[in-house]
Amino acid sequence: MINILTFVLSSLKGHTLRAALSASGIAIGIISVLSLTSLGEGTRLYIISQFNQFGTNIVAVIPGNVKTVGIPGVFGGTTNPLTLEDAEEIGKLPLAKSFTPVVMGQARVEYGKRGRSVYIFGVNGNATETWKFKVEKGNFLPKEDIKKESWYAVLGPKLSMEIFGEDNPLGKKVKIGGRPFRVLGVMEKKGVFLGFDINDAAYIPAPTALKIFNLRECNEIDVLAVSSEAIDKLVEDIRDLLKKRHRGEEDFTIQTQKDMLESFNKIMKIITIAVTLIAGISLLVGAIGIMTIMWVSVNERTSEIGLLRALGCTEKKVGFLFLLEALSLSLIGGVAGIILSLALTGILKIFIPDLPLKVPNYALFLALSISFLVGILSGWLPSRKASKMDPIEALREE
Repeated sequence: MINILTFVLSSLKGHTLRAALSASGIAIGIISVLSLTSLGEGTRLYIISQFNQFGTNIVAVIPGNVKTVGIPGVFGGTTNPLTLEDAEEIGKLPLAKSFTPVVMGQARVEYGKRGRSVYIFGVNGNATETWKFKVEKGNFLPKEDIKKESWYAVLGPKLSMEIFGEDNPLGKKVKIGGRPFRVLGVMEKKGVFLGFDINDAAYIPAPTALKIFNLRECNEIDVLAVSSEAIDKLVEDIRDLLKKRHRGEEDFTIQTQKDMLESFNKIMKIITIAVTLIAGISLLVGAIGIMTIMWVSVNERTSEIGLLRALGCTEKKVGFLFLLEALSLSLIGGVAGIILSLALTGILKIFIPDLPLKVPNYALFLALSISFLVGILSGWLPSRKASKMDPIEALREE
């Protein structure tokens, strides 16, 4: 076997440029496939981490039924509004650990001559427990009557820095939508969630948010289940409760993080498979390149094949030599592609740290397997042609 490998490698060394060009086609294909796969996997893990930073036991209730009206809550006008009273009743369910009504809008937050337009979240005093938020300075909103309008605000760390700088904002008054609010606290840095920079936001009581945004219903009600095992039962309890309060109509949608992540994973898998197949076209081109080169090589080395047969090599051994040569080209290209892809991923992470890239281990194994398969398929016809050559006719080509 060592002699066979030595023979194959010497054949490749004798045509270095041709071998390099053939292997590069496979390498480029592997780089394309791994790059797109790593981007898809990185994006998937990034989104999962975004959801998990709020905990995994959250159940979200959204106005509108997605099965009947399409996108819930965007255009409003549902049969029955999702009210603060609904949120309060949901919070009384035995399996609900805490609840948070969510009223969202955008307004300008001002202090002195400084100000910026940010997202305003109308919530209650339970939001820190429901969402796993922490306050860095001061306190969060008080746990008051859910219908009481209070003019308090808690600022995100980025917003606080932008309008107060290094000054302590606690106890000072800011204007939100032109109305005065007293600052109670500053949140701990959390991160970006699906495009929303929650560090650059303000939190005010939900009933106050309904008033300043002139809304009649909540955008969402988030409920924290007592445990992950209780989520399914909690969903049923919420559905039964709201149907009773909404005259028997299921004009709302209940979503769990598990459902959302499962749907997202399905979408990402389809996208990853689709882009990988598109990138696989370059692998097909590389395979055709190896097949072409090997076909030319067989024609050029007709006399060599005849000499091998004359020296006692069987048809199978001659065919195996050329098949091994094609396989070696493909594997060299595959290994080079894997190394270059990992290097490219590392470089991109250094210069673009926020780019979600993650090369999964299965993709590396798959890339090597594909390289092996490409080598076998692209070398099969040329090796078959070489093995079927008549030794006498082949020697006459000299």
